[in-house]
Amino acid sequence: MNPYAPTVPTAAENPQVQAAEAEAPAEPKPLVTVVLPCYNEQDHVILEIERITGALDASGLPYEILAIDDASTDDTLAVLREAAPRFPFMTVIAFRRNGGSGTARRIGTLRARGEIVVWTDADMTYPNERIPELAQMLVDDPTYDQVVGARTTEEGSHKWLRMPAKWVIRKIAEKLTNTQIPDLNSGLRAFRRSVALPYLRLLPPGFSCVTTITLAFLSNQHDVQYVPISYAKRAGTSKFKFVRDAYRYILQVLRMVMYFDPIKVLMPPALVLILVGVVKAVVDMVRHPLYFPANTVLLILSGMIIASMALLADLVVRSRGDDTGESVGVVVERRGR
Repeated sequence: MNPYAPTVPTAAENPQVQAAEAEAPAEPKPLVTVVLPCYNEQDHVILEIERITGALDASGLPYEILAIDDASTDDTLAVLREAAPRFPFMTVIAFRRNGGSGTARRIGTLRARGEIVVWTDADMTYPNERIPELAQMLVDDPTYDQVVGARTTEEGSHKWLRMPAKWVIRKIAEKLTNTQIPDLNSGLRAFRRSVALPYLRLLPPGFSCVTTITLAFLSNQHDVQYVPISYAKRAGTSKFKFVRDAYRYILQVLRMVMYFDPIKVLMPPALVLILVGVVKAVVDMVRHPLYFPANTVLLILSGMIIASMALLADLVVRSRGDDTGESVGVVVERRGR
């Protein structure tokens, strides 16, 4: 069974639905779409939605909220559906199986009607009352394509392990992108949907989706602005697993740079191997004239092979044509209108 199959009749299948849609006035198109993944957030998700809607209502920006329940095992979906009539600009989307926050954000961005898409979390950690500020920065300055809330503190679980690990990963990303990155994996950000569309298919299903969208923009010379934000201790239970997710972060950084600029990843080790091989060959010649050990030859050949792979990969990257189209399964939807 398709986990994203609709559970309600479509307009084509139901003449009454067709007639109702024909008579209903066209809804104004929102400028801002807030994509809010929810997984086991029953105790605080409504507080978070109230904070978001209150800030956006006060700002005057036309908006919509896509509250995506990622197959929660508690009553999150029931709470969202019960509260939907209170929030006329909120749409509840339900997954029948857990797809991860990356999947929720990808599908939410594809379904967004606003040109400015905001990603955030429903766990009370991010200052979501500042969402209008981030969106307004994109409205006021068309030269920026993404605004990221850069956290000034670390309040997550495994704090003493996360901080050095995140620092190392961030420095690797800065070196590979030649860009200073105050916060590589902040979950609060606003970006232009039209710019992000070609990169959505690259998003992994888990937490590293935010790292991916950051590196995709930076690697393609899209301007990213960073705004300092506070970061509170999360409500509920953290879904972050240190060893598994840190490993995925590192792989995702390397994968993204390989996708956009493989020479930066492959050429340095290739040149090191060739240099070490040549130096070793000179030493071997001095010590034993006309004698080249197998390991010396192996070092030089390995370096040349990796260098050739780097040049070939760079040629592929420069000659490919990125397709912005992507199909996605239909999800269960219910609007609070």
